[in-house]
Amino acid sequence: MTDYFADTHDRREPTLHDRRDADAGTREPSEAAPRAASHDARGHDTSDAGIGPERRGHWQPNAGGAGIAHERRDERRYIRVARSFQVQMEDGNVFDGVDLSQGGFAIHSPRPIRQGARIKASLLILAGGAELIIPVAAECRHSTAGEQGHTAGFEITDIAPGHLELLRRVVRASLSGREMDIEGLMAGEDPQTPRKRRSGEGTSHAQPAQRPPKPLGRYVVLFMALGLLGVVAAATAYRNFMLIEPSFAAVTAPRIDIRAPGPGILMAHDLQAGDRVERDERLTSVKNVDLESDLILAQAAQRYNSQLIENLQENLDAGTSQVSLANSARPANGESVSFETVSPEIARARIDQFETARDFQNSRITALEARESQNEIYSPCNCLVAWALSSSDGTYINESERIMTLIRTGDNDIMVEALVHMDDIDRIDPNQKAYISLPHTSGPISARVRSVALDIERQPRAGFPSWVRQQQNVASVLLVPERPLPAASVGTPVDVRFTEAPLIGTTAEWVWQGARAVGQLFGGIVERFTGADNDEAPLPDQERQAS
Repeated sequence: MTDYFADTHDRREPTLHDRRDADAGTREPSEAAPRAASHDARGHDTSDAGIGPERRGHWQPNAGGAGIAHERRDERRYIRVARSFQVQMEDGNVFDGVDLSQGGFAIHSPRPIRQGARIKASLLILAGGAELIIPVAAECRHSTAGEQGHTAGFEITDIAPGHLELLRRVVRASLSGREMDIEGLMAGEDPQTPRKRRSGEGTSHAQPAQRPPKPLGRYVVLFMALGLLGVVAAATAYRNFMLIEPSFAAVTAPRIDIRAPGPGILMAHDLQAGDRVERDERLTSVKNVDLESDLILAQAAQRYNSQLIENLQENLDAGTSQVSLANSARPANGESVSFETVSPEIARARIDQFETARDFQNSRITALEARESQNEIYSPCNCLVAWALSSSDGTYINESERIMTLIRTGDNDIMVEALVHMDDIDRIDPNQKAYISLPHTSGPISARVRSVALDIERQPRAGFPSWVRQQQNVASVLLVPERPLPAASVGTPVDVRFTEAPLIGTTAEWVWQGARAVGQLFGGIVERFTGADNDEAPLPDQERQAS
C-alpha cells in the first residue's frame, strides 16, 4: 500500500540538513549564528526534527557552550546521527535514510509524504559485513521539498524492546565514532562517546564501581555447614569419652563341634563353610578298616560255632557210640582245626560250650555294628557350617579329631560378646542399653545386656578367638541385639558402646554413624577413581617379582 504519499505538498518545514546551504546565502549573519550554534563539537544537530521555523526563530544562543555542558545522557535519544541506512516500507518500497535517532528517522523520497501517515517499515542498517533489520511502526511528522526531492521526518511510535536496544547501540556507536559490527554487538559493552572517554581520562580519581550485593544463600549454607561440623565434633567427643568402650567385641553364636568317633579315613563330602544343613541330614562318614575286620571275624566265628553245634546234634540224634568233635570253639588264625572222637556224654557237654561261644560272638557282632553305625555322621540341628575338614586324597583322622564346626542360627542364638575392662564393669548392669556398629553398614543397632560373667559361658560359642580370652583383667558381656543379625556376620569384629544416658547416647551415636556413612561414601568414590590408576601402574616391587 502507498497511501502514505500526498498529492500536493507545498509545506516547507525545516528539519535536520534542510536546505542548509541554500538558506545560508539569504540569511543575515545574525540569523546564521544561531544555526551554527545548534551543532555541537561533534557536528550533530541537537534540535528536534519536529520543531517548526517559528520556534527556531526565537532561539537565543547560549554563552560559552552551555548547551553541551548541560546535556544529559538520556537526552541522546533525541539526537539524530547522519549515517547510511535504508528504510523498506511494508509494500516493498525502499528509501534512502537521511538521519537516525532512537525516537525517529528521516528519509529521501521522490514524492511527498502525507503528514500524519502511519507506516510499518524496517530499518536496514549495515554493520560490518552484516545487515541489521529493525522493524518499527512510525508516523510522519513533516515532509519538506528540496532540490533533490522530498525529505520526510518520522517519529517511531512502536518498536520491540530488543529492537529498541539494538537501535540504541547503533546510535551510540555512531556518536562514539566507532563503526558497528557483529563482534561489537556480541561484546555486550556499549561504546562510550569521545566526550565521556575524555571526561573519564581527565578524572584523577575514578569512583569505584559499586559491587553487587552478595547472595544471602551462600552465608546460610556456610553457617549450616559450620553448625553441622560442630554437631558432629560434639557427638564424636561424647561418644569417645563418655560412652563405655570394650576391649574387644565380635558376633558369636552357639558352636557344635563334630568329631571323629574313631580312627579311619574321612569319606568324601561336599560341605563347605557357609552351607546350611538340616537336622538329621547326613554330613559324612569315617571308614574304620580295623573295625570292619573285627566285625567280619566275629561273624565268621559265630557261623563256625553254629555249624559245630548243628553237626554234634545230628550225630547224637543218630545214636552212634562215638562222636567226632572239634577240639576248639574258635579256630586259630591260619591254623587247621583238629578233631577227636568222644563219647555221647562228652559231646553233649561240649554242645553247651559251643552255644556259650556262639552267644558271645553274637554280642560282639552287635557291639561292632553299633560302633560302625557311629561312623555315619548326621547333623544334630538346623545349623550353618562354619568350618569343614577337606576330604580330598583320603584324609586319615584320629579318634576325637574335629571334622566340622556347626553354629546355631535360630532366634536369639546370634549375639555379640564383648570383653569389658574390670575398671568399667561396675557401670554395666543387666538389660542396659548398648549400640552395635557392624562394618560397612550405616546406622547403629540397639542391644541389651544379657549377662555379665568373669568366666566364659559354659556353652562354647563360635566367632570369638581363643587368644582374646587369655586377658586376665576383663569380663565377658553378652549382648542380645534388638534386630536379628545375619548368620554370615558370625566372627566379625564389631564396635560396641555402652551408654548410661539412653537419650543423649542415642543422639550422639546416630550423628556419629551418619558422619561415618558419609565418610565411607566419599571414600568409596575416591577409591573407585584412584583404584583404576593403581591397577594400571604396577608397583616397582611387583615389577621386580614378576621379572
